[in-house]
Amino acid sequence: MTLQQLRYVIMVAETGTITEAAGKLYISQPSLTNAIHELEKEMNLVIFNRTNRGISLSKEGEEFLGYARQVLEQASILEDKYKRKGGGKKQFCVSTQHYSFAVNAFVDLIKEYGQDEYDFSLRETQTYEIIEDVAHMRSEIGILFLNDFNEVVLRKILKSNDLKFHELFVAKPHVFISRRHPLADHKVITNEELEAYPYLSFEQGEHNSFYFSEEIFSASERKKNIRVRDRATLFNLLIGLNGYTVCSGVIDKKLNGKDIIAVPLADESDMRIGYITHTKAVLSRLGTTYLEALKKYLG
Repeated sequence: MTLQQLRYVIMVAETGTITEAAGKLYISQPSLTNAIHELEKEMNLVIFNRTNRGISLSKEGEEFLGYARQVLEQASILEDKYKRKGGGKKQFCVSTQHYSFAVNAFVDLIKEYGQDEYDFSLRETQTYEIIEDVAHMRSEIGILFLNDFNEVVLRKILKSNDLKFHELFVAKPHVFISRRHPLADHKVITNEELEAYPYLSFEQGEHNSFYFSEEIFSASERKKNIRVRDRATLFNLLIGLNGYTVCSGVIDKKLNGKDIIAVPLADESDMRIGYITHTKAVLSRLGTTYLEALKKYLG
């Protein structure tokens, strides 16, 4: 097994086709196919399922890919230390719910390790996809929250996917509203006071469930609901419609805008915000640096 073979496997998995992968790797399709066949034979496993429709990662292949990425990261560290040429293109991916501190930490990571070549990904995505990304080792770290309502269900899902939750901090629930909102002068806001206003939340797609919600599930029925896919849309609607959303209370004026404020929400359970990792994975240097940056913004 060679590092080059591992790079081949990762490229094929990312592109989804032998043809496109061969083009990006500047080798012939037969050479790429033979290299992967030799690797599968040596490792005694099927990395890719082949059908008339093309190729896809097998269950074994998904796990193998996670280990392959770790090996290449460690090789990059060795090259960086001894060749002193930067160790080639560095790769890192984190999946997260929509938190400004996750973005800030990502910026810090790039400032420290972003050299001439890098390939970093920040996926602000749905809760189910965060779990899937880390379970299949597409992302090294996933950021989400647990509370009294969702913890039993999510911990069961995490355990079944060999994932572990690490608590970062405990947050008191807050309401994000416009600075010009009628309730903006309140020191504390109740769910009853919010009934007349549109509730904004992030859409969870085909895996929609109260347990996957990024916002705290409330026993109070919300009469006006608007679901969105991205942070900018949510904040624009929040300002334009006097809407609100429920969050951790950690606010960043550069990302969220000076017109958004956070006000404590009464009578809701705490949010335990943390990150998930795969139990079979070893945290890379980039992952460790990212977590250190996270803690700085949450400190």
